[in-house]
Amino acid sequence: MAIQIYEFPTSTNLKFRVARGHFATSHSHINYYIDLTMTKHRLSEAREAAIELSSKFSFSTVIDTILCLDGTEVVGACMASELTKAGFTNMNAHRTIYVVTPEHTSGSQLLFRDNTAPMIVGKHVLVLAASVTTGYTVQAAVEAIRYYSGIPVGICAIFASLKECEGFPVISIFGKRDLMDDYQSTSSHDCPLCKAGIKLDAMVNSHGISSF
Repeated sequence: MAIQIYEFPTSTNLKFRVARGHFATSHSHINYYIDLTMTKHRLSEAREAAIELSSKFSFSTVIDTILCLDGTEVVGACMASELTKAGFTNMNAHRTIYVVTPEHTSGSQLLFRDNTAPMIVGKHVLVLAASVTTGYTVQAAVEAIRYYSGIPVGICAIFASLKECEGFPVISIFGKRDLMDDYQSTSSHDCPLCKAGIKLDAMVNSHGISSF
């Protein structure tokens, strides 16, 4: 059965698309699927998201590189454009912003090849994710930045249920407040829906949703 996606009203120009049910990610079980497909891939929506996120950073924040997770490269490129337009380039040495995506190893570690590592080494790096729920992915990103001798300066996302990760506030456009605060993200062993005998509706990840 196809999963029904609903659009929630928001205080921004962006549309918040959500499905309620019982979903499994690689790290947890959740009761809402946040559909960010159009926000990540439609230029008009990606630009709106970039404007919203960029406005939350002070002009004193040094950003040399935006590290894009979960397929957020279009949003990241729009953010780089916004931040340079706003004068942020005066804060870094190269007067530009790199937009880079990590490679994932089979063990889910983040890897940068010799040609992309210089965009991390010694750079002030902002982590951009589609969503931050368990925090595992952005935590791995921050650890990778530090491993490659980069300087993490912040974490931002389109949706986040966490307010803090790795010592940084998680800056987001949407959060649990937009879901009447009943968003749940638990381990499969602690999932209240599983304990109630409710079967999974779909598997979800950064690429989308696969219903059963």
